[in-house]
Amino acid sequence: MCSGTPATEDFGQQLRALRTRAGLSQEALAHACGVSVRALADMERGRTRGPQRRTVEALAEGLGLDEETAGRLEKAAALGRPRPRAATGPGAHSALALPRDIQDFTARGPALAQLRELAADADPARPAVSVVSGQPGLGKTAFAVHAAHRLAPHFPDGQFALDLHGMDPEPTTPRDALARLLRAMGVADAAVPPGTDDRAGLWRSVVRDRRVLLLLDNAADEAQVRPLLPGTGPSLTLVTSRHTLAGLESVHRTDLALLRREEAVELLTRIVGAERVAAEAQAARDLADLCGHLPLAVRIAGQRLHGRPHERLGKLVARLTAEGRRLDGLQAGSLGVRAAFALSYRQLPPDTRTFLRRAALAAGPDFSPETVALLADLPYDDAAACAEELTDAGLLQSDPAADRYRFHDLLKLYAAEQSAAEDGPEVREAALDRAADWMLRRATAAGLRFDVEHHRNGPHGDPDPASAPAGREEARAWLEAERAQWLAALRRAHDTGRHRQVLDMAEAMHWFSDLNQHWELWVEVFRRSADAARALGSRQEEAVHLNYLAWAYNLCVHDPRAALATADTALVAARESDDQLQVGWALGYGAAALHRLGRAEEAHDRLHRAARLLAAQDSPQARLPELTMLNSLGTYLRQADRPEEALAIHRRSAEICGAGIPGQPEELIAMYHAVAQQQIGNDLAALGRWAEAEAPLRRALAHFEDAQMPAWSEPARLDLGQVLRALGHPEARDTLLAARDALTELKSPRRSEAAAALDELPR
Repeated sequence: MCSGTPATEDFGQQLRALRTRAGLSQEALAHACGVSVRALADMERGRTRGPQRRTVEALAEGLGLDEETAGRLEKAAALGRPRPRAATGPGAHSALALPRDIQDFTARGPALAQLRELAADADPARPAVSVVSGQPGLGKTAFAVHAAHRLAPHFPDGQFALDLHGMDPEPTTPRDALARLLRAMGVADAAVPPGTDDRAGLWRSVVRDRRVLLLLDNAADEAQVRPLLPGTGPSLTLVTSRHTLAGLESVHRTDLALLRREEAVELLTRIVGAERVAAEAQAARDLADLCGHLPLAVRIAGQRLHGRPHERLGKLVARLTAEGRRLDGLQAGSLGVRAAFALSYRQLPPDTRTFLRRAALAAGPDFSPETVALLADLPYDDAAACAEELTDAGLLQSDPAADRYRFHDLLKLYAAEQSAAEDGPEVREAALDRAADWMLRRATAAGLRFDVEHHRNGPHGDPDPASAPAGREEARAWLEAERAQWLAALRRAHDTGRHRQVLDMAEAMHWFSDLNQHWELWVEVFRRSADAARALGSRQEEAVHLNYLAWAYNLCVHDPRAALATADTALVAARESDDQLQVGWALGYGAAALHRLGRAEEAHDRLHRAARLLAAQDSPQARLPELTMLNSLGTYLRQADRPEEALAIHRRSAEICGAGIPGQPEELIAMYHAVAQQQIGNDLAALGRWAEAEAPLRRALAHFEDAQMPAWSEPARLDLGQVLRALGHPEARDTLLAARDALTELKSPRRSEAAAALDELPR
């Protein structure tokens, strides 16, 4: 134990003498007691004359002082601290001490580490400022308070916290905030200037040479914060706000994310106890998920359970599972998720509140300003501005790359509540109808971009031609991004009896669906369109859309039993309406289902019948289904160990394509020719003619890739990879790896085939 330091020395002299006697460098003592080297040097040089008690305690522990010596060091520090002033009337203020730290604070390790680095590397010429912003319930204040307590030893000249009441109807003015800060630093009331600018100047002067930590909690905006920031000196300011305060220059930003699931469970464990959580581990995980991993929600659930020590976690899980009661269940005393959201909601302008409410009506996990503009009946530019305002307010999360936004699950429930309360059923139904009509018209026009007979003629029937997708690439991007919205619009049109609109949209999607066979939603699209045709009494259109549905069952969800039943129903409707083209398609789709069910001879018979029926028709429209039947028949013959017959049929198919088909676009014929090339390559491979098989497979793959048809290109890539493997080609491994990964993403049954081919490669 170190002892015997003369009491006549000031604090800095005592500290230097004690450190030297202990044989410690400044770096070693700084590390031992958790203060920065810069702060320690300032204390020894007398620049910091009166560090706070907790800093002195940390120094005494690091030096190993006995109680008497530690007491003398604390007494010297106390002499250097500003003298407390007696209250001088109704305007007197107490010091702005940090709020109590939360003992069960959980997670946020990386964010705390960044602040520790910021404090340790403080540049006296540029005082550090960190803005902690984000959506309600993320625990911004709790984080900032916890960080301030952890960083306190770095700032021996004081730690101060000031609530700026940014969410109140009348936030604290900079003038009043500066007065409180100056008084907390020991400036007498009479010495506080009357004007805001003068107070700001005095504040900057007072803290210029002091290592002070300042917590400005609940800031309203940049204008409120700027006058409170030190101009120079080694201070650190933490600012919390529900707004991003994007206008503050040269600040560090602390981005708090939702807790990870395991962190949410850890927080729950710290509140209710490890035994209760261990006894219902799955319920604890479910509870974290129902809280959306939002710290406030998890804390409320934990506090509620803590106050009811005999209540099972599963009981609260059951209550929160019902969405309509979830926000009611997330209430514990004065803590409530709904109240936290309401605080922000009340601050919004009327149009922005409307945008937030109506956004809850959008389908899917995210939405565009375009969608909510329709639901809120706002001009697009106004809707886009509302989306940005809500993002800045922490009420929406923006996509990092696209112009799209999403809710936190609990906030979406709150917005839906507000819509029900403020809009009422008639307004909401009108909003949904308006959006559905527009979405279906846009989706129909976008889908027609992929119809080879229509795509060159512009956006047919688009509700807003000026903003319509220009060309296939933009149409593809829109249909991909908005598929949850147009599918919801289709459902609404179907359920409200707008059958012709349903049929037109589904028909327009026919060719686009072929490019995206991995989308399972096509089953629902064509089931609803077949229902619409039936409701309209059109047996011919019913046959068409039942055939589309059979295709979707076969290729999109791999359900051959449903595909066979649907194809048989389509066959009946096609015969009743005397549509031989649809009879041919129905036979073909039924054959595909039979083949998948292992009924090969029945499949071959249907395909032969379909091919003969279609070949007998003079219409150019019959050539495309004829080609489909020939390609399928050849494939099945190859799989039945009859590759010579398969090769002859596929070459016949290629010859038909090469001769051209009157009235059919060249690009469509080229696609069918690519299919024939793929099958010819596979036939040659089945015959062991590997070198001959490579070229047609490469041609097929190149065509499908150029057309951006992943559902077609990736099986062709697998076929090519298997040929390259047989040839010992150096590209074999990379080709098979790419095919396996892509087929897995597409949920293709052939992904296991790709994995097996990779396993067979030599190591």
